[in-house]
Amino acid sequence: MFNKILIANRGEIAVRIIRACKELGVKTVAVHSDVDHEAMHVKLADESVCIGKSNAASSYLNIPNILSAINITGADAVHPGYGFLSESEKFAEILEKYNVKFIGPSAKSILSLGNKNNALKLAKKYKIPILGSGEDGTIQNIKEAKEFAKKFNYPVVIKASYGGGGRGMRVFYSDDEIDDHFSNLKIEAKNYFGNDALYGEKFLSNAKHIEFQIVADPKRNIINIIGQRDCSVQRKNQKLIEEIPSDYVNIKNIKTVIKNIKKMLKDTKYEGLGTLEFLYQDNEVFFIEMNTRLQVEHPVTEEAFNCDLVKKQIRIAAGDKIKTNDVHLSHSIECRINAENSKNFTPSPGKINYINIPGGRGVRVDTAIYTNYNVSPHYDSLVLKLICKAPKREEAIKIMLRSLNELIIEGIDTNIELHKWILTQKEFLNGSYSTNWLEKVITKF
Repeated sequence: MFNKILIANRGEIAVRIIRACKELGVKTVAVHSDVDHEAMHVKLADESVCIGKSNAASSYLNIPNILSAINITGADAVHPGYGFLSESEKFAEILEKYNVKFIGPSAKSILSLGNKNNALKLAKKYKIPILGSGEDGTIQNIKEAKEFAKKFNYPVVIKASYGGGGRGMRVFYSDDEIDDHFSNLKIEAKNYFGNDALYGEKFLSNAKHIEFQIVADPKRNIINIIGQRDCSVQRKNQKLIEEIPSDYVNIKNIKTVIKNIKKMLKDTKYEGLGTLEFLYQDNEVFFIEMNTRLQVEHPVTEEAFNCDLVKKQIRIAAGDKIKTNDVHLSHSIECRINAENSKNFTPSPGKINYINIPGGRGVRVDTAIYTNYNVSPHYDSLVLKLICKAPKREEAIKIMLRSLNELIIEGIDTNIELHKWILTQKEFLNGSYSTNWLEKVITKF
């Protein structure tokens, strides 16, 4: 096991990782920007190092400064969390060069699977269904974007090759929209992921978003798939609610799809956690991307299967044995609480004057905020994840509604009321929603 892990991240995910490290008996180092000096992850870690100014490029994406923090503290491993450098093969390669363990897959695996365009080509090779031909390369400019759209017919979606979390992607319905928005999309990809490479796919208009959580230990020849998450409640490609199992999904040839996924990951010697994301329509799934990291929504799987994915991830990286006999026990739902106005969705940074955390049977809260904490305008608006579980979906929804009513955050705007509204809509209750459902009905909220 490692002696000291540096967490190259912030917010609730940094707190989540620190907790896992403490339970494993591993010392922790928090890195932070100048505006995050009072953040919860800084308070909980054994050591902390300021690595730059508020903008991510100067701090959480600043590899030289993070390397300096590793050198100062003597950390022997780095956990990247999600976002920032979590899918940077350059970062993983540099850490390997300095004999510091990157808690995640190899740089080679990130390049072949974390790069979305490369992953589609690999999926096609292993007969995993995809959208598009799998042979189309990176889209460099407006002309190439229009050529792709002409080949596959509008609507098409163009995405950041190193993207994730709904960032760096946009659906296009015409050449005029490409003229108006393509350049901004490249800028967004560069700002969020440090790389402006883009690729395209055919856009499905009535699909569900389904994810396969994988745990892979190449040393012991283990490829374990832990359930299927339904992440279809989204707004502007941002997930709001996730649940497991996906009760309203019946995938054709699911055994063949799983078999091919395992073969692809085994042949590429994939290590650690990962998530394969699919679009589901008409009983078929189409692979869209793989996130070669810990997912934001990992708690919903942990609660459904009574497992600790972060500890598994750390143990695999350390060469320890992991348990793989995870058994589905509960229906689990996760709501993402964001610091934003529920009507116009503008960000709502500011001081939290008071917070009341819900509790009781079947309730979990992952957060890094506290009373008098200042929510920064410089980073993602996610401030809290509320996860509720029960034996059946209907009961899990009732527990979630009760917990949302107990959750009080004063001083900033949040989307708590929006979540309450979604959970009472007939389309959510009967499972007939798709990824574009919320966009169509949100005007009624």
